[in-house]
Amino acid sequence: MTRSWPDPPPLFELDELDHPGEAITWVPPVETAVEVETLVEVVASEPEPVIEVHVETVVEATVEVAPAVRVEAEASVEALVEVAPDRWTSRIGVFDLETTGVDVAEDRIVTAYVGLLDASGEVVHEEHWLADPGTEIPEGATAVHGITTEHARAHGRPAEEVVAEVTAALRTLLAGGIPVVAYNAAYDFSLLKYEGERHGLECLDSPAPVIDPLVIDKTLDRYRKGKRTLDVVAAHYAVPLESAHEASADAIAAGRVALALANRFADRLPEDPLELHTRQIGWAREQAESLTEYFISIGRLEPTEALDGSWPVR
Repeated sequence: MTRSWPDPPPLFELDELDHPGEAITWVPPVETAVEVETLVEVVASEPEPVIEVHVETVVEATVEVAPAVRVEAEASVEALVEVAPDRWTSRIGVFDLETTGVDVAEDRIVTAYVGLLDASGEVVHEEHWLADPGTEIPEGATAVHGITTEHARAHGRPAEEVVAEVTAALRTLLAGGIPVVAYNAAYDFSLLKYEGERHGLECLDSPAPVIDPLVIDKTLDRYRKGKRTLDVVAAHYAVPLESAHEASADAIAAGRVALALANRFADRLPEDPLELHTRQIGWAREQAESLTEYFISIGRLEPTEALDGSWPVR
């Protein structure tokens, strides 16, 4: 059974039943209808419920499923981290910045968003920031995210406070083992690092585990034609993206793309987020090397030049 967004990723899969080719790839909630030939019974047990699945009463399999954890939206990030389940797709952090430009070492944060999504991609907790970057916001950047210099100066908070709070929120998630999703993560995490250094703060020099849907998509669907911008990739995976280039919209869409990738490529992605993080380091390096070769071949780079494939921080 194939499910597109916003259905949750598979809870479990039974690959080989008595009937060749027959498989269960997703079990709907108990309160919804199920197919005639499938009976799902919830059996009480301690300490966790057990779901017994019977297919035509011939094959029986018992699968233990961790009980769902529901937390009020206004709960603190620290409280949410404490109850995070083990499976990385059950809780993911999401992170995005809108800035004054594309130079990670020189440009500044204008808006920032850090959120926490559950397995279905719903927002459990979120925090927004608007900063006064202390510099002019170029018209080109304003055209992208809509924030003018005047608005940032009138309504934004001091950049040092914003950078410190964003860094602290991310550090809390990562310390709790919750992976943080960022689309083109090397841009956002690198710019945040340089902002931290600018203000004399303790930086996230080696954040982990990080999940970058751009790196994963380019690796697992390498030969798909077309752009790999967030709006295009989100549409490819049937993830809605409204208000593109608004920090919260981009971050949430990136998180949902990560869940869609975990669903579609479950057989090729490790369940351990730290192992996935390590693989992405190699994938990002390989992608930079390949792009370097291409740019040299068309004269965009000199033979002695190379793109920096460091990830998730340059």
